[in-house]
Amino acid sequence: MIVRDFNEITKNEPDRVVSDAKWTSVRMLLADDKMGFSFHITFLEAGSEHTFEYKNHFESVYCMQGTGSITDLGTGETHEIKPGVMYALDKHDRHVLRADEELVMACCFNPPVTGTEVHREDGSYAAPEPAEA
Repeated sequence: MIVRDFNEITKNEPDRVVSDAKWTSVRMLLADDKMGFSFHITFLEAGSEHTFEYKNHFESVYCMQGTGSITDLGTGETHEIKPGVMYALDKHDRHVLRADEELVMACCFNPPVTGTEVHREDGSYAAPEPAEA
């Protein structure tokens, strides 16, 4: 069983707290945990806008706090983001996520991230390294 405390992670495990352009992600589960997915609590600054396209990962996101919108750049459709809304990027959808208020999101990635990824210029993470035999 894996049990982790968000508050302990943010205080004592800085390698599990990743920040980039106007967002911070607390990595609760990572690839090393061998669960087949990673789990993060992510904070997006109010007024920020982010373009992502996870070409090598699937992601599902659940909004716990705040308001904003997500636009699917393939279809042009925009959806409201508010507490209780979940979206899943089941087609590696290129999208723009906008935070009108600070957004607090619970996120799962498959395959799991390692915690060291950085967004590339196209908004994606690199493909995970193959597992060692």
